[in-house]
Amino acid sequence: MSTIVVSHGYGMSSTDHWYPYLRSELGAAGHEVHVPQLPDAQAPQAEAWLKSLSAETSSAAPADTVLVGHSLGGVNILRLLQAHDTETEGAFAGVVLVASMAGEVGYDALAGFFEPDFDWPRIRRAARSFRILHAADDPVSGEATPWHIMKFVTELGATATVTAEGGHFPSTDGTQLQLPEAVRLVNDTLRG
Repeated sequence: MSTIVVSHGYGMSSTDHWYPYLRSELGAAGHEVHVPQLPDAQAPQAEAWLKSLSAETSSAAPADTVLVGHSLGGVNILRLLQAHDTETEGAFAGVVLVASMAGEVGYDALAGFFEPDFDWPRIRRAARSFRILHAADDPVSGEATPWHIMKFVTELGATATVTAEGGHFPSTDGTQLQLPEAVRLVNDTLRG
């Protein structure tokens, strides 16, 4: 079976929100699912997060690995793909970005994750497919939500799934413990 590696969001832990649900659902189907705890989630540093994610993905064959990124974790995955040696190691099976950002959203403390600019062609070559899940009412990307979605679609050839509600996955009350749509997108990626 395949390996799924989840990069969690800012201020979150590997056991928050819908991550255990994703691990349980995909694990029950025979996949190996990793949700590493990234360092200093409350005050993340781009280099440390990338190093941790790189270590987590180093033992799995990229061709059999799907990367799932939530919020800032998706930005971490974009940096991993940008640094990935596709010529030597081949492309990852696919990427699912949940409520992620294609550029800054006004959090000065996170600016290091968005510098330098993304090398979109290099990122696109590093995975066979890209799928995104975003809610129209996402409070993090706010009015720029359509821009983030279209950036992923145009630069990565991503397939977009946009829900009317869902906030930043978790919902605004923070209790969203299941996210079947993310499981579906991972399964679609594996079948693709």
